[in-house]
Amino acid sequence: MIDQTTNPEWLSQGRRALVFIRPFRGVVFVILGLTLGGAALSAVEPLVLKYLFDELGGGGTLQTVGLAVGGLLALGLGREAILALSSWLTWRVRLGVHYGLLEATVDRLHSLPLTFHKEESVGGIMTKLDRGIQGFLQALSEIAFNVLPALVYLALSFVLMLRLDGRLSWVVLAFTPLPALIGAWAAEPQTRRERTLLDRWAKIYSRFNEVLSGIMTVKSFAMEDEEKRRFLSGVHEANEVVVRGVGFDSGVGAAKNGIVMLARIAAIAFGGVLILRGEMTVGTLVAFLGYVGGLFGPVQGLTGIYQTLRRASVSLQTIYAILDAQDRLADPPNAREVESLRGEVLFAGVGFAYHEKKPIVRRIDLYVRPGEMIALVGPSGAGKTTLMALLQRLYDPTAGAILVDGADLRTLKQRSLRRQIGVVLQEALLFNDSVRNNIAYGKPGASQREIIEAAQAAHAHEFIERLPEGYETLVGERGGRFSAGERQRIAIARALLKNPPILILDEATSALDAESEALVQEALARLVKGRTTFVIAHRLSTVVGADRILVLKGGEIIESGDHEALMKADGYYASLVRRQTQGLLASASSTPLASLNDPI
Repeated sequence: MIDQTTNPEWLSQGRRALVFIRPFRGVVFVILGLTLGGAALSAVEPLVLKYLFDELGGGGTLQTVGLAVGGLLALGLGREAILALSSWLTWRVRLGVHYGLLEATVDRLHSLPLTFHKEESVGGIMTKLDRGIQGFLQALSEIAFNVLPALVYLALSFVLMLRLDGRLSWVVLAFTPLPALIGAWAAEPQTRRERTLLDRWAKIYSRFNEVLSGIMTVKSFAMEDEEKRRFLSGVHEANEVVVRGVGFDSGVGAAKNGIVMLARIAAIAFGGVLILRGEMTVGTLVAFLGYVGGLFGPVQGLTGIYQTLRRASVSLQTIYAILDAQDRLADPPNAREVESLRGEVLFAGVGFAYHEKKPIVRRIDLYVRPGEMIALVGPSGAGKTTLMALLQRLYDPTAGAILVDGADLRTLKQRSLRRQIGVVLQEALLFNDSVRNNIAYGKPGASQREIIEAAQAAHAHEFIERLPEGYETLVGERGGRFSAGERQRIAIARALLKNPPILILDEATSALDAESEALVQEALARLVKGRTTFVIAHRLSTVVGADRILVLKGGEIIESGDHEALMKADGYYASLVRRQTQGLLASASSTPLASLNDPI
């Protein structure tokens, strides 16, 4: 793999990053002016020290001492005021750029297709996003507000030192390239360590996120200690990398500080000789020592600029990995909004495969009339859920086309299309928010009356009213405060409030007990009325009332018809029914969903 940091591409990455800084360019110029002014004040301070010590050595008066001390005080106060204002403005810019980066990356994460999110874990994405943005901001602050002022201070110091004494200047300046050479030598292993740590922390927190999300499974298998050991072992290994890195960096820092010490000693030795010869004043040597002390700080800062740029490049690569992720489902420029739908659906020769693998769906031809209920049954992996994902345009068919009300889905704006489709899944996902906001999730501007009417229709109003804070009660993470049946009824209320013309029920009752299922079935009967409905089910007793039952196997429709016709055909569907009911299913009227399409 080519190291992007050795390629001119990192320069283009830097130019792209300027987009996020541009809105704050006025403030940035103010900050740069302040920091440059602070650097100039720092460069003047040794000259005041020279004046003070020369006056003291030449029998100066109390007035001259007071003047010099006052000058030092004014310089110090001025510099601190500038630094305080600069720091405040810098944080404003930093927070603004941080917000812009978050806005861009979060928007991109929401728009990327499911294939991206299936390949990247939630914890890994969040860790990379946070560390990538923070790493870039840190590098940006260092370059813009430390390196540039250091360059100004360095230039001013160099000119002033030459004017004070050229001989001593060259003695001191002979040491200045050494920290740069040490920094350049250390940059490569430091950058490798940065990238290694980023990858390790992403993996550690990716796993930790999975463990917390599946804590019930962890506890069921009594794996708490093992997961704790795995997490802490990963943290320990990452910390070992950090400790070794700190040891390495400490050695590099000690070597750089040693250079500064040698430069100072050389300046004192050579300057002392010049003073004894009468070729230099004590004040000039004091000024030089001030410049030596202040000179190597900027020099060491500049020696780290290469490492800073490399670190910024690593961070930008992480950010652009999200921003530049391929989106094959992006809306075309001429895509149109979907205002309303009748609910007519056509699958024309539809096929689909993930990443050129074996097709999951093959040659699906299906016409669905508005308001018709279609049941999809068949073994796991037959393509039922994939077919419904294609209808929502969560993926695009690799063959054929899907039309809604005569329009190819690929010509419609995805978000407007999905607003016309309601989905109730086997495991209803509720957000850790109020019951009210969860019901209104698909229609944020809904009134309280609309929300209550939807809850009543879903048989959820009664148990919601019994909650401590009613509709304002927090549901807990993933709706953990409620039973499966209660969560499902809230999800149905959410779909009712959305009022979509097309509805998808994916195993909506399979995880419920008999009592909860009866209430949910009654709520579903209200929900499907007058809508084009697709029901995915493994429990065949829940789909016998459908207008048509499609039997999928191996990604193809192998049987189609209503329950009675398929039972008479005595094919694969009939064998599934006999296997599940052991011959006890007498007729469609004996099942809970037999009358889903009957008037309520």
